[in-house]
Amino acid sequence: MDLCVRITGRAPHELSRTSLSVIDLLLTGDLLRLRSEEVADAVHISPTTLRRRLRADGIHYQSILDQVRRHRCMLMLEKRWLPGKCVAWELGYAEVNSFYRAFRRWTGHNYSDLKQLYI
Repeated sequence: MDLCVRITGRAPHELSRTSLSVIDLLLTGDLLRLRSEEVADAVHISPTTLRRRLRADGIHYQSILDQVRRHRCMLMLEKRWLPGKCVAWELGYAEVNSFYRAFRRWTGHNYSDLKQLYI
């Protein structure tokens, strides 16, 4: 429940089954391949219907994806430092610089500064 609140800002009982399914798919799936079209297909609805149902819950696919990426990044880095390229790939970023910008937005720190904590 706490994770759902951190990702969406809402408790699970306040969200539709579609929103909960999207969150679950993104938390457990391959972020490199899971685009909104693939997620819509996995929950057996059209991409337009997916957007409409998420909007009805007051959330957007991109914001869920961003929060799931943040969560998965922090889980990966709890154990050990990894090169940014590896983390970016695992989180589904096509470009490592996109990951670096997201990391700075999430934490307020540069990814390269994080390495000092592991040395």
